[in-house]
Amino acid sequence: MKKKISFLERTLVKNILSSNKDLKTRFQLISDISRLNALSAVKKAGSGHLGTSFSAIDIFTFLFFKHLNSRNPSLEDKNRDIFFSSKGHDSPALYSIFYSLGILSLEDLLMFRRLGGLDGHPDISINGVEANTGSLGMGISKAKGMAWAKKSRGSSGTIFVMTGDGELQEGQIFESLQTTKHQELNNIVVIVDHNKCQTENMVEDTISLGNLEDKFSSFGWHTERCDGHNFEELEKVFSKFQLIDDKPKVLIADTIKGKGISFMEHPFVLKNNNGVYKFHAGAPSDQDYLDGLEELKIKIEDQLENFSSFSVEYIDTTLPQKGKSGVSDEFIAVSFKDALINQALKNKEIVLLDADLLGDARLQDFKKRFPEQFIENGIAEQDMVSTAGGLALQGKIPFVNSFAAFLASRANEQIYNNSTELTKIIYINLYAGLIPAGPGKSHQSLRDIALMGSIPDMVVVQPSNEKETHALLNWMLNESENSCSIRLNIGPSPRKIHYDDSWKLEYGKGTVIREGNSGVIFAYGPVMLNEALIASEILNKDSYSLKVISMPWLNRFDYEWVNSELEGINEIYILEDHTTFGGLGDSILNLISENIFQETKKFNKFGIDEVPKCGTPNEVLQYHHVDGASLSERILKISQNNEKE
Repeated sequence: MKKKISFLERTLVKNILSSNKDLKTRFQLISDISRLNALSAVKKAGSGHLGTSFSAIDIFTFLFFKHLNSRNPSLEDKNRDIFFSSKGHDSPALYSIFYSLGILSLEDLLMFRRLGGLDGHPDISINGVEANTGSLGMGISKAKGMAWAKKSRGSSGTIFVMTGDGELQEGQIFESLQTTKHQELNNIVVIVDHNKCQTENMVEDTISLGNLEDKFSSFGWHTERCDGHNFEELEKVFSKFQLIDDKPKVLIADTIKGKGISFMEHPFVLKNNNGVYKFHAGAPSDQDYLDGLEELKIKIEDQLENFSSFSVEYIDTTLPQKGKSGVSDEFIAVSFKDALINQALKNKEIVLLDADLLGDARLQDFKKRFPEQFIENGIAEQDMVSTAGGLALQGKIPFVNSFAAFLASRANEQIYNNSTELTKIIYINLYAGLIPAGPGKSHQSLRDIALMGSIPDMVVVQPSNEKETHALLNWMLNESENSCSIRLNIGPSPRKIHYDDSWKLEYGKGTVIREGNSGVIFAYGPVMLNEALIASEILNKDSYSLKVISMPWLNRFDYEWVNSELEGINEIYILEDHTTFGGLGDSILNLISENIFQETKKFNKFGIDEVPKCGTPNEVLQYHHVDGASLSERILKISQNNEKE
């Protein structure tokens, strides 16, 4: 049976706005309509962030429908107000508001997190989006640049930027607070979506923020606080801000994560789910979607009784049918968790440091079993890495966990500094590579091999299956003398990569998982190895025998082994889950260039050399021509051209 999802047409919002009802009555209804549309957009996409969207949506409604001096972000007016959200993952709320305003179409909303549609985190290519966000902590600094430009040109208009409360753990936030005041940029308003709950847990329990009013005031900001769901209070605060021109302003808006659907609101969820908030990320289940939709429909229809002339009509669309995905039940992140727990049972010097990503990493069990060997740093990657440096200097073995896009780049200087102390630290680069692609470019890590591999003596690895994960962790912990960087996929593996019972890990050597003599392709990680195997299967039909090698060592190789595996094969391919610059391909090419090699051998790198696209895994792999079918075509074309030479 086909599953349907429902949206509300924006003409209803237009009619509500034109009525003579009071502000609170009109805006509450518009917010709930936007909640329904955001809920359906996330359900259709199969991923997204509802909790933080629902906590922010009333503020978005007030700003765009009441306070900003222009509702048209594309308007070429140097004096217009500008708003953007630094936390970025509240994009479903923002897009649903843009839909109600007529900035985006329903077709746009239906393409949330799809190729050619609306990115999972805002992108300036999308109508209404003023700045790219997603990596936390940057927003106030970016707003400061906009405010400085306005001031230098003598333009009016205010820069409004929203942050999350968990986001305030980033050090850059406090750098921006002090410089904004020092530079007398008083045309900035910061709104803190203070929903008190970050990824899974209460902010207070993760890293306490203390007294926010005192903190902002101490930096010289005018500070106000109100209920972020109360439109009358919002109106009073923002009217007051307009009278203050000698200080930058901040509103601490007390909100409820998941506001609007009773069973998604964080007090209820935390009480009934062992203190864990489960609606931060991901699409709701079918039942949760239907229950949430029904609750919002009842609210909306009850409110519409105050608007006697208005009727409500829902636009229904069908959820895409899930066919055979070919996805296995193996999760590399889970395998890593199991391996780390096994090692911690034997080694009390292991310390796990986390940046508010314990759930994504599947590492909650480690914290429960070894609370004395766990440190939660919150959203503060640089601080976390330097803390790990101090632990290592005292003989501990730190494991540092964060998304690869943030850890390898944001804290790279701190990682380098640690390396100069000749200690051993293991960096867990979660969410590495192109897939999953729904969150978009801010979360797709395609530079980390180059960034980590350039650190002196750093060994960079990526496992492709459970067996390799356990072996690599054991090697990093018990055999390596150097710091290591391990890349991990968090989603299910597309297929299980099988090694025979006699397999064992050998430093600098990969594993042949399919024999061939026409060409050889090196790949790493379950996603790219799956595509390499698909390409091999397709090419076999064209009598092209492609040898597939799983290569977990991304910057360290045994030359004799590499040379032996290439014997008699002239066509060499490297499939990167990374840019083609600074990845596995360059490392192997450097190795080859340092040794005598036959001139007849042809070397080709396949990777992502542009800003990665957002979409479903298949969409994005195909777009960047690194899916199995595209690879087979590229390899066959290269081979045919080689024959002509």
